[in-house]
Amino acid sequence: MPEAERLAAFAFPGGTPQRLDKFLTVALEGTYSRSRIQAWIKAGRVAVNGATATKTGLMLETPATVTVAIPPILPAELTPEAIPLDVLFENDDVLVVNKPAGMVVHPSPGHSRGTLVHAALAHAPEMLGVGGEHRPGVVHRLDKDTSGVIILAKNDAAHRFLQAQFKARTTHKVYLAIVDGAPPTPTGRIEAPIDRDPAHRKRIKVVPPGKGRAAVTEYRTVEAFPRHTFVEARPLTGRTHQIRVHLAFVGCPVVADPLYGRRRPSLPLARHALHAYSLTIRLPGEDAPCTFTAPLPADMEAALAALRAASSGGRIVG
Repeated sequence: MPEAERLAAFAFPGGTPQRLDKFLTVALEGTYSRSRIQAWIKAGRVAVNGATATKTGLMLETPATVTVAIPPILPAELTPEAIPLDVLFENDDVLVVNKPAGMVVHPSPGHSRGTLVHAALAHAPEMLGVGGEHRPGVVHRLDKDTSGVIILAKNDAAHRFLQAQFKARTTHKVYLAIVDGAPPTPTGRIEAPIDRDPAHRKRIKVVPPGKGRAAVTEYRTVEAFPRHTFVEARPLTGRTHQIRVHLAFVGCPVVADPLYGRRRPSLPLARHALHAYSLTIRLPGEDAPCTFTAPLPADMEAALAALRAASSGGRIVG
């Protein structure tokens, strides 16, 4: 069924005055563009302390509750599309896919067609409406240019069952990345809170302790090269861009990452070199967790082969 209008509420704490449109852009975590939010304000979809606000430049100064009526995704955006999927596993409850780099997971501003959701609906039409949102079946996400394992729910009971595990952090995820430089130690744990960068809507940044959202990533060097490292990363929390931000924070950004990496890619890759290699999770009706893996994609394999050839083989660390 199509998604209904959704009402969201956010608390403005007071203090430094802030424009209403800018506040909502940050509060909605960059999911919607500032111009779209401005259109909602002009259309009377936003209220401050219960009073409709129609001025995009309204300054919030004192503590206030800001509510916004988020319109539904147009039904046409959820039209199934027969896009081939690399299915790793499927039963009556779940669909596990090896998502290719370049594919967006669900419809969003600027991505109304060609998403994983569109492809999954063509493959499993019963997913329509599962989860009650415009992203049916989705319980976790991968960035557009991150390849690898993603699991979708095919019914509401499975959706709740899987989502509860992600919220409780009982799932286990392993990512593989090729980074510039090397981490400070062969193995390590990065504990650094992160938050959206108010100066750059699409970026996330590490913030001082006590601020932002807690984020923890463990890493292990798999193979070392003179100027690059092949790294395994295990996120213990599931924050937006977490692995990319954390690796850049310790001085080894993911190769070809346009947001957090070097200005010019050091290897001929068309996307950031990050792959969701495995996911361990319990399936509905199962007592023991299952592990699903997706092989390293061809572009990252080719990059590693070139590094090995250039350095007569990398130094295998683990």
